[in-house]
Amino acid sequence: MKKKLIELRNVCKSFDDEPVLSNIDLFITDKEFVTLLGPSGCGKTTTLRIIGGFETPDSGEVIFDGQSIADVPPYKRNVNTVFQKYALFPHLNVYENIAFGLRISKVKEDEIRRRVKEMLELVNLRGFERRNVTMLSGGQQQRVAIARALINHPKVLLLDEPLGALDLKLRKDMQNELKNIQHKTGITFIYVTHDQEEALSMSDTVVVMADGKIQQIGTPTDIYNEPINAFVADFIGESNIIDGVMLEDYKVKFAGQVFKCLDKGFDKNEPIDVVVRPEDVDVVKPEDGMLTGVVTSVTFKGVHYEIIVDIKGFKWMIQSTDYVAPEATIGLFIEPDAIHIMKKSEYSNMFGDYSTFSDEMDHLSDIVEEDE
Repeated sequence: MKKKLIELRNVCKSFDDEPVLSNIDLFITDKEFVTLLGPSGCGKTTTLRIIGGFETPDSGEVIFDGQSIADVPPYKRNVNTVFQKYALFPHLNVYENIAFGLRISKVKEDEIRRRVKEMLELVNLRGFERRNVTMLSGGQQQRVAIARALINHPKVLLLDEPLGALDLKLRKDMQNELKNIQHKTGITFIYVTHDQEEALSMSDTVVVMADGKIQQIGTPTDIYNEPINAFVADFIGESNIIDGVMLEDYKVKFAGQVFKCLDKGFDKNEPIDVVVRPEDVDVVKPEDGMLTGVVTSVTFKGVHYEIIVDIKGFKWMIQSTDYVAPEATIGLFIEPDAIHIMKKSEYSNMFGDYSTFSDEMDHLSDIVEEDE
């Protein structure tokens, strides 16, 4: 079993009497790639800054390698940070930017040469030594910043939305690059993002945050397939989230129908939230459907069609490779393993109905027509 490298115990932090973190408990193991994921203002960057020593918690403990590091300043922690703004030195070339930390530490010249060469290989920038950093692309500057942060062999690398400034294709390349670098070095990476796909594709462990609290911790597969509440289900991918009642083990009622499911351990007739992912619904003839509804919109997304279906006033999203026409009546077939049951939470009834967006758009078009 991997050893705990970092532990946050009951950490709280407020700014101007506004709680930003409430009782955060989290441990991160050695050589792990952990992503803190959540919307703006959820507390993920503050958590990262507390680990780095740039913020001090109001209460709670920060343990690093078995020792409390509450009073240890950032430069004495075995931790380096890569920010979204790479903060490279514009007057130094690639080689000198990467070598900077070693020069400060008075490392011998031949050792600097060896380690810079090693870093350039690691981040695929061999041959760029003499290049001015201002002449590099965003992705290349990013690699220089990572090499500079890794050359001192920190135990932990903190990455705060480092790919935010890059275009989509470059982001994808850098996601693979970062995962490879983390594997090769064995350094613990703690990564902050609001991009769900980024979190799912790169991480060993995802920590989903909202409103200053940790909502769920798990592998990308767990978080996607077994969301703990309506916030997580909605934030990670698209989800239909419907009010339901757990009649008994393996039997649930929602949308006016009774379905078999794989969940158990709920009270009889307990009100619950049901999650059905759009890609897990089969479109069938109305007479073959467990549910039937009317198609209100169809959008072509390249790989699939995104179909919005009105079922008793609740708008479902379905993703299908088969085209259906707007206004058509269709049947929906849902397998037991496509139904996921969650306990009610403070986030119940806030997400999962796909009418909100279209209603807002209708309202906006009304306003435009009135103005005209």
